[in-house]
Amino acid sequence: MNASGSHHQLRKLDLRMRAIIGATHTRGGVYMYSNHQGCDGGRLYYDGCCCVVVNGDVVAQGSQFSLKDVEVAVAQVDLDAISSLRGSISSFQEQASSKPEVSSVKVSYQLCKSFNLQEPISCPIEIKYHLPEEEIAFGPACWLWDYLRRSGASGFLLPLSGGADSSSVAAIVGCMCQLVVKEIANGDEQVKADATRIGQYADGKFPADSKEFAERIFYTVFMGTENSSEATSTRAKVLADEIGSWHIDVCIDSVISALLSLFQTLTGKRPRYKVDGGSNAENLGLQNIQARIRMVVAFILASLMPWVHNKSGFYLVLGSSNVDEALRGYLTKYDCSSADINPIGSISKTDLRAFLRWAANHLGYSSLAEIEAAPPTAELEPIRSNYSQLDEVDMGMTYEELSVYGRLRKIFRCGPVSMFKNLCFKWGSRLTPSEIADKVKHFFKYYSINRHKMTVLTPSYHAESYSPEDNRFDLRQFLYNSRWPFQFRKIDQLVSEMNGDRVALTDSSDPNTSTGSLNRVGGMGVAAAGSGNPDVGI
Repeated sequence: MNASGSHHQLRKLDLRMRAIIGATHTRGGVYMYSNHQGCDGGRLYYDGCCCVVVNGDVVAQGSQFSLKDVEVAVAQVDLDAISSLRGSISSFQEQASSKPEVSSVKVSYQLCKSFNLQEPISCPIEIKYHLPEEEIAFGPACWLWDYLRRSGASGFLLPLSGGADSSSVAAIVGCMCQLVVKEIANGDEQVKADATRIGQYADGKFPADSKEFAERIFYTVFMGTENSSEATSTRAKVLADEIGSWHIDVCIDSVISALLSLFQTLTGKRPRYKVDGGSNAENLGLQNIQARIRMVVAFILASLMPWVHNKSGFYLVLGSSNVDEALRGYLTKYDCSSADINPIGSISKTDLRAFLRWAANHLGYSSLAEIEAAPPTAELEPIRSNYSQLDEVDMGMTYEELSVYGRLRKIFRCGPVSMFKNLCFKWGSRLTPSEIADKVKHFFKYYSINRHKMTVLTPSYHAESYSPEDNRFDLRQFLYNSRWPFQFRKIDQLVSEMNGDRVALTDSSDPNTSTGSLNRVGGMGVAAAGSGNPDVGI
């Protein structure tokens, strides 16, 4: 028996099941596995999935994500099959032959049931695995529900920009509402009591429709400015309608203008955007003003909107920054990334976009397909005929590259030099050493400049091994020399010693030896291979 406390992480269940199966496959036995289920009051979610395994065969398996407090898996097993397998192992036979005979005492009680055709033996079953997209939907949804019912809050408030990240959070809350209504329909009285209390139902009423329940416990707000497009505003409104949230569309330009007028009164100067001739400092300052005002507006709405609607309690503000943006520091300190909790804070952008495509078809929120297809943009700068702000252009790297940097930095503990060496093996067939060196330097420059932001990251659902949140998962210091003088000189030296524009690699046309095959394979043995594998580090 194993009474475990194994928390959820994307793609982790297979590793857990293989360990359990392997423990009984070669030497026989019954493995009864139980696991915690629910939120522990922190960043972890324990995903249950109790099971019974006999001689390497799974004969019973509980659900991985459930709103139930307790779940039991039952199986009928044949102990003779275990004795037979163990008796066939020669090493066991040798050991048994040298042991003294164990005396037996007859008692008027049986641990096992007699042979009965009415109670058949449990047969092997196919292990139920969720897709990563399903894990993103159900894991954070169950975590949010546990947090909500235990916190005393009356619901959630989300700044919904119409972009991929905030829309992912909205879809997860919508999924939570669907799970709650489904459990109530299945007769779960505890979920019904919690939902009735949180939704403040009266006269014996309770949630019977997920959209109606969402309207009671979920506020979304689009905080537009002169830099916001009509497309994002429309996408936010359509998604809110599909989920059923109480949606507000508010323009915050007047608040921004008031702060800029105050600044002009104090200094005699008024900053301009870069596209209008302003400096980088002016451009960044104007973007940060918008972002931080949104955070303030979100919290005042979360505090007072229940009062406006004659309801008791308060709302929890949800954050929506992903793990890749946190790693790069591509967020404003104390903007809408500052919230009470964040269900996607350790999920990669690549996984989130796959989740949006899945959710558009399986959760009934079809507008997510259009949201996923739109290029990511912060919409903090003016749109001009020759300029449109894009996230990956701003960052100077793609989200796919960020995931690779994150795994090499966090899981494989690479510094600038070792990361450069590994990326030469990984990317050497398409990039020169000098190009790889520039990418590594660019990443570490902004990683170190923005490292201080990790100290105030919103507590996030833990789902990814390379989460940079320093409160638990990344204890590196937050002050670095962003010039990295020794490490960058060493990289330059290595580039100059390579005597050519490209690293000597195997023939890229051979699929068995190509560096292209380093994606999605490999573990902790080879960093260059493991950096492209989302399963690594589990």
